[in-house]
Amino acid sequence: MLKQRLQQKLLQKLSPQQIQMIKLLEIPTMLLEQRIKKELEENPILEEVEQTEPQTEPEIVLPDDNQEGNDDEFSIEDYMNDDDIPSYKLYSSNASPDDKREEIPFSTGVSFHEHLENQLGMADLTEREKQLGLYLIGNIDEDGYIRRKLTAIADDIAFSLGIETNEDELERILYVIQEFDPPGVGARDLQECLLIQIKAKEQQNEITKIAYKILKYHFDEFIKKHYDKIASKLNLSDEKLKQAIDEILKLNPKPGGSFADPYDQSAQHIIPDFILDYEDGEFRLNLNSRNVPELRISKEYADMLESYSYNKEFSNSQEREAIAFVKQKIESAKWFIDALKQRQNTLLTTMQAILDYQKEYFRDGDESKLKPMILKDVAEKTGLDISTISRVANSKYIQTHFGIFPLKHFFSEGMQTDSGEEVSTREIKKILAECVDNEDKRNPLTDEELMEILKGKGYPIARRTVAKYREQLGIPVARLRKELN
Repeated sequence: MLKQRLQQKLLQKLSPQQIQMIKLLEIPTMLLEQRIKKELEENPILEEVEQTEPQTEPEIVLPDDNQEGNDDEFSIEDYMNDDDIPSYKLYSSNASPDDKREEIPFSTGVSFHEHLENQLGMADLTEREKQLGLYLIGNIDEDGYIRRKLTAIADDIAFSLGIETNEDELERILYVIQEFDPPGVGARDLQECLLIQIKAKEQQNEITKIAYKILKYHFDEFIKKHYDKIASKLNLSDEKLKQAIDEILKLNPKPGGSFADPYDQSAQHIIPDFILDYEDGEFRLNLNSRNVPELRISKEYADMLESYSYNKEFSNSQEREAIAFVKQKIESAKWFIDALKQRQNTLLTTMQAILDYQKEYFRDGDESKLKPMILKDVAEKTGLDISTISRVANSKYIQTHFGIFPLKHFFSEGMQTDSGEEVSTREIKKILAECVDNEDKRNPLTDEELMEILKGKGYPIARRTVAKYREQLGIPVARLRKELN
C-alpha cells in the first residue's frame, strides 16, 4: 500500500560559488595564471586591467557587495536579480569548465620511441621483420624494458596484424633492437639490461670481464650485496672486486629514462605562491601575484546592461536572449572575481598562521627550531576547516631568504624527549640521516643500533619507528647500504 508523508532532511550542498572557490584554492600560482587566461577566453565580460590605466574607475570595476551606490547611477546589481530568467539557466550540468582535460602538447623534438623507430628503419631487416620490430618497440615501456612475454606479443601480432610469428623469430628481432641506442634498451629484466650494457663497453679489459661474470653467474649475490661470497667464488682480491662493482654501478638500470622525451611534462619550474622577506627583524609576507592579472567587468557590456535599464521592452526574442546571456556572463564573472579574492584572503590567512607558529624557524631556516605542527593546529589558529588548510598546503611553495620550500615541509608530528621537551619528528629524521651518512659502509648500522644511538641522544623511540622513519627518508636496510671501500 502506498503512503504519502512529509519528511525533513538536513543536507549539505555546495553552491557553484563554493565549488569554484575550492577548485581555485587547490591550484598553485603557475596553474592559476592558466586558469585565469582560460576564463578570459571563455567569458567576454571579463577583461584585464592594464597596468598603465588609472586605478580609480568605479563605474567599470566590479563593486564590492557591501558598497552602496547612488540611486541615480547605474548599478550592475540592480539588473542581476531581474525576473526575466531565461530557460537555459534552469538546466543543470554535471560538467564543469574547471574539470581536468588531458591536452596533447606540441613538440618538434623526437620522442624515445621515435628514436628507436628511426634506428629500426636503418637496420638490415626485411619489411616483415621491420613490421614485427615496430610492434616490439611499441611494447617497450618508458624505462626501456619489454616486460611482456614474447609468446603473448606473438599472439597479439597474429590477432591485430594478421601475421603468424613465434617466440624464436621475435627474439631474433629483439636482439637487433637491443643493439640500438641507448645501450640496454629492449631488455626483459634488470640482469639482461646490465649485461647488454657491459658487453657494449668499447674498452673490454679484465675488470669489465669480471663485472660480466658477476652479472651473468652471481647476480643474486650482487643485488643482495653478498660481496664476500662473490669474492670467494671468483677468487678475487678486495681491490679487483671493488673495481668490478664500481664498473657495474656506472651502468644505467633505466636506459629509457636517460633519453630526453620532449613530451614529458613532469619537469616543471617551481613558481612560489608566497614571498617572505625578513629584514631588520621584521617579516613581510606577500602573495606572488606576478603574471596574475587584475580582472574587471567590461565597460562595453556594462553599458549594454545600462541601456536595458531604460528599455525593458524588446521587439524580438533574440534581443531578450542577448540580454539574458550578458546577465548570465556578468554573474559568472562576478563569481570568478569573488572567488579569486577569497582565494587570496584564505592563502594569506593560512600562511600567516604558519609563519606565526614557526616564527623561530623562519628567522634562519634551522630545522632544529621547526616545531611539531599538524593541519589541525593551523585550522584552530585560523578558524578554517582542516580540509581547507590541506588544500592550501597542497602543491604550494614559499620563497624565503634561505630557499624555496613546499608548505608541506613545515608540517610534522611531534614526540617528547627524555626531558619532556616536545620536538619535531623532522629533527629526529635529520639525526637519523646524519648517522647513516657517517656510518662505516663496510658495516652499516642496523635499525637496532640506530635506535640505541637515538636513545643515547635523548630520543626514546622503538625499533619499528626507526624503520618507519628510515623508509620515509628513502634509506634502504643495512644490508643494502653495504659498500666496498
